[in-house]
Amino acid sequence: MSEEADQAVSDPMLERIPVSVLTGFLGSGKTTVLNALLKHPDMGQTAVVINEFGEVGIDNLLVETASEDMVVMDSGCLCCTIRGDLVETLRGLIRRRWRSEIPAFERLVIETTGLADPAPILHTLMTDPVISARYRLDGVIATVDAAAGEATMDAQPEAVKQAAVADRILLTKTDIVPHNADLIDRLGRINPAAPVLPVVQGKVDPASLFGTGLYDPATKSPDVARWLAEESYAEAHHHDHDHAHHHDTNRHDDRIRSFVIRHEAPIAWDKFVEWIEALISTHGANLLRMKGILNVQEAQGPVAVHGVQHVFHPPAMLEDWPDGDDRISRLVIIARDLNHAPVEKMFKAFVEG
Repeated sequence: MSEEADQAVSDPMLERIPVSVLTGFLGSGKTTVLNALLKHPDMGQTAVVINEFGEVGIDNLLVETASEDMVVMDSGCLCCTIRGDLVETLRGLIRRRWRSEIPAFERLVIETTGLADPAPILHTLMTDPVISARYRLDGVIATVDAAAGEATMDAQPEAVKQAAVADRILLTKTDIVPHNADLIDRLGRINPAAPVLPVVQGKVDPASLFGTGLYDPATKSPDVARWLAEESYAEAHHHDHDHAHHHDTNRHDDRIRSFVIRHEAPIAWDKFVEWIEALISTHGANLLRMKGILNVQEAQGPVAVHGVQHVFHPPAMLEDWPDGDDRISRLVIIARDLNHAPVEKMFKAFVEG
């Protein structure tokens, strides 16, 4: 067993570090946002992993060099470049933190490349045994250009996917285009639960970006309603039926669907797993993101599940139901080329069979 994994076993009370993934297509202002974040005093206990120092304007922010691939900013933020692969970089950060060779950061931000699909990074956080013992996914932040965002999403399906899996969407360059109602409406259809936050010259309050995961950072307890935001999907569903779409039906985002599956009776865990495995085997690449809380027959309390494409977090056993006597299972799904009715029919066939 590795040194990091061994410590994870011997120190089970050590809280896992929340990770935010910052994504966005080329030219969307992602690096400008990151530069502004690095200067913010609230980033003092944050480590940021980037691809190249040269892409981020850190020269006037540098306090000290911890190593050739790591610098400490005047805000106290730790900035680290990826050496080799991401897994080794994240393991190395934990190793150095444990040995007190670097500041004891309490949050991690990973910046993706402009062409990157964020899913592989999310898969790494979920599947690597050492990393998943030390880190937990807090959320995905996507930057979208207010001026060029629509044209980019028309041409680039990955830009649509970045917005679809995000927990927060930053609408950049709003000093150039103060209010792009069509783009905001489009983003709301792609991902109804992600707030769209306007950004000028990259400036954004870190408090509005972090703490989007299952656990409320203030109370350290589960906040299922905030995490699922299932009412957002219901509102979007009604909006789609009440308003005609005035756009090209061949656009990439017209293939994106978001919906909620609800089930009142308790579910046998093995039946749910069989359904998930069947869904992944037939539609794994198109299952962009899933969040849910389940009433499982074998569990004393609710079970939270979270997946990205074909990879799922280990289920989280929660102590109490968030709404008292309301023990209805709810699954929020964002998918491509998958409609609500057949997915729900397949779900009921497995769990009720």
